[in-house]
Amino acid sequence: MTSSPTLVIGTRGSPLALAQAHETQDRLVAAHSWAIENLPLSIIKTTGDAIQDRPLSEAGGKGLFTKELDIALLEGAIDLAVHSAKDLPTTLPEGIVIAGFLPREDVRDAFISHRYNSLAELPPGAVVGSASLRRQAQVRRLRPDLKVTLLRGNVQTRLSKLERGEVDATLLAMAGLRRLGLTDHVTAMLDTDDFLPAVGQGAIAIAIRAEDARVRESLQPILDAATAHALAAERAFLTILDGSCRTPIAGHARMVGDELEIRGLVLRPDGSETLETVRRGSPDDAVTLGREVGTELRTRMPAGFLAI
Repeated sequence: MTSSPTLVIGTRGSPLALAQAHETQDRLVAAHSWAIENLPLSIIKTTGDAIQDRPLSEAGGKGLFTKELDIALLEGAIDLAVHSAKDLPTTLPEGIVIAGFLPREDVRDAFISHRYNSLAELPPGAVVGSASLRRQAQVRRLRPDLKVTLLRGNVQTRLSKLERGEVDATLLAMAGLRRLGLTDHVTAMLDTDDFLPAVGQGAIAIAIRAEDARVRESLQPILDAATAHALAAERAFLTILDGSCRTPIAGHARMVGDELEIRGLVLRPDGSETLETVRRGSPDDAVTLGREVGTELRTRMPAGFLAI
């Protein structure tokens, strides 16, 4: 076993966040033959974790899941922070950068219900619970006759609420269910043609101090180039639209042969109208492709399109 430096990994304390932090630990151990004891986890409670009674969009948006980890990183209390990429705001605090991403998991959403086999089978007036404005808008687009309600909490909490009959169905990210070993709860997979995922869905992002060359070098063997290209395009797209969890925006980039394809979608919150576009090009032009998709959709949107 080679000599290993101590790298403190910052993470939220939810089961999914811990699963992602442990995956990062395990990949570093495998890549460098380091002792796992030298990669301790520092569990940090974020503002977003404490808010359970209202949509995060009403409390400040995505940065609620990253602020305390950012502070710990800048103060030197941790050496890297592990995030769900879809939780990252489009602009990071000065002095913090995304070092890269682990290989991406399944990007699709899963439909989960104990009584019905699919979204199409839900009877009129059935209740679908979700904390995501994107998912809520896409459900309303396909099934305006359903009742869509807020369902907050971590994955296990949402599944428990479904079990108690508080809602008839819910939608969750397949990536999180896989990482938690909970795929047996999945009733049906939702095709990305109907349910385009959130920007960053399925990807684990690792943030570091911008000038920390030691940590950046240590992370290189575990980072995935294809995921980095996809996320560069998706985040550029979101930045143009000034997107956060306050707006129903979806975007997904993937390699198609030698080209990078990015598909972007914006919806009215009630699902009554959608705008969509696609671009393909070299993965080296990921940021440009993302910006072009965002710019086209922003140009096509009438005033107030994203107003909630």
